[in-house]
Amino acid sequence: MAAPPPALLDPSIFASLEAKLEEETQIRDTLSQLIQRLDRAVATAQGLLSRVHSTPRSRYPQLVSQVEAAVKEEAAIISELDTVASKHPYYKYNQRWTRSMQHAIGTAIYCAWLGGFPSQSSESEASSPAEIGRLLTLEEVGTIFSVPTNLKDRDAFHITIEEYLLSLVDLTQDLSRLATNSVTLGDFQLPLTISAFVKDLFAGFQLLNLKNDIIRKRADSVKYEVKRVEDIVYDLSLRGLIQRPGAGDTEMEAAE
Repeated sequence: MAAPPPALLDPSIFASLEAKLEEETQIRDTLSQLIQRLDRAVATAQGLLSRVHSTPRSRYPQLVSQVEAAVKEEAAIISELDTVASKHPYYKYNQRWTRSMQHAIGTAIYCAWLGGFPSQSSESEASSPAEIGRLLTLEEVGTIFSVPTNLKDRDAFHITIEEYLLSLVDLTQDLSRLATNSVTLGDFQLPLTISAFVKDLFAGFQLLNLKNDIIRKRADSVKYEVKRVEDIVYDLSLRGLIQRPGAGDTEMEAAE
């Protein structure tokens, strides 16, 4: 009687593959749960920030303190995400959370622009009033979220320059809208602050040699927000609602 043909495939190969697939599924499920929690926390912070469009500037401190608390909730979740994600190759999974991180960074940057997260470099600065129009650096954002921003020696979770830059583009859109609504609230000086800020930001983007197509296209859109705010300032100037540069000198000369 002829012997049966030998098995062509070792069943243990597929058993090993099944184990690896199960492991990757668990990793993705864990990451998805953390990202969903982060998205909910970001939505809470964004909801609070949206109130600024109907809030007089005198009440910014109360609103900003609420946003700071919401951002700290984001930071707690991001810390968990850091712990899980850093156990695995960064560029294998980073596309799953990069959009959520961009939005989280955006809430921190916007909050700081409104006077949140004041610099604590000295006691005098700590006791000074909150500063409107301050831009957080990439490193300061990393400090708020307790996440590294520049990894050269290991493939681990970090905040990327691309996420930071895209958050700045989103900020210009938020500030452009705020310039319009601040006029509705009778604050005619805030558009001037916003105009100077977005102009400087656009000038900064122009200094960058952007290779990433997405960032280059998004950064190019900042000029439209600059134009929109300039139109608001121009209209306020025509209506005599803001003092034109040099107007004070002219009045003094007339008095003499």
